[in-house]
Amino acid sequence: MENDNSTVVKEFILLGLTQSRDIQLLVFVLILIFYLIILPGNFLIILTIRSDPGLTAPLYFFLGNLAFLDASYSFIVAPRMLVDFLSEKKVISYRGCITQLFFLHFLGGGEGLLLVVMAFDRYIAICRPLHYSTVMNPRACHALLLALWLGGFIHSIIQVALILRLPFCGPNQLDNFFCDVPQVIKLACTDTFVVEILMVFNSGLMMLLCFLGLLASYAVILCRVHGSSSKGKNKAVSTCTTHIIVIFLMFGPGIVIYTHPFRAFPADKVVSLFHTVIFPLLNPVIYTLRNQEVKASMRRLFNQHVSDFFLYN
Repeated sequence: MENDNSTVVKEFILLGLTQSRDIQLLVFVLILIFYLIILPGNFLIILTIRSDPGLTAPLYFFLGNLAFLDASYSFIVAPRMLVDFLSEKKVISYRGCITQLFFLHFLGGGEGLLLVVMAFDRYIAICRPLHYSTVMNPRACHALLLALWLGGFIHSIIQVALILRLPFCGPNQLDNFFCDVPQVIKLACTDTFVVEILMVFNSGLMMLLCFLGLLASYAVILCRVHGSSSKGKNKAVSTCTTHIIVIFLMFGPGIVIYTHPFRAFPADKVVSLFHTVIFPLLNPVIYTLRNQEVKASMRRLFNQHVSDFFLYN
């Protein structure tokens, strides 16, 4: 087929997670239950942090933003995937595909940078406690938040710009349940080797470097905590351990997907499912379950609303 610089394909057909109707129904029920239970929990975290004057420290400011990012991230893929499970033909327009891809990497890139910011916050709090209030003041926190949103936008717009330059004039079947870079690039009617290398650098390499840098930073923090005799030692270790768990959940699947040339592997769809739907909703919950202050604040908020309900009824 002769290549040209125009995009002829107007829509993509999503092959989905599996071709088995029984497995699709099972996954649909499980994800729907998980989604309806965990998603409200993320919004409860945001509400708790916003409403409790005692949770104004930078750690909780960033935790609230993590819950917002993860909830938003889950909206990109999960609702459409649930609808597609019940549809015979799973179709997404070219523009819809590019839009989904943009927001996927925009919010995903922002979340990765947010985890870097949270690691920096813990480093200052534990290793430079006397300078913490000066370095992590409200103005600095908002500047860091703006920077990570800008970083996510730049990361995503590079992905989209590279894909928009590719001609799509033939096959339109995406072997996945959503639009992502590896599957979309493979449908281009031209040699994509250079674009794939650029994508690997923009996504895979940056993700791997951030992952290794975060692990190294938390190793330094834990060594510093281990050598101290502070009464807050156990709390610091618990907080850092939680951060490390979330880092593995966030970066592990992404590294598997984006750090190798874009060839399909049998486990890619399952890894993508956890990366785009399951883990994003779990991240804030993991933080909350290991944070006594947030749990106590949630109990107070719940008891207050229960008391108000019985008072006015």
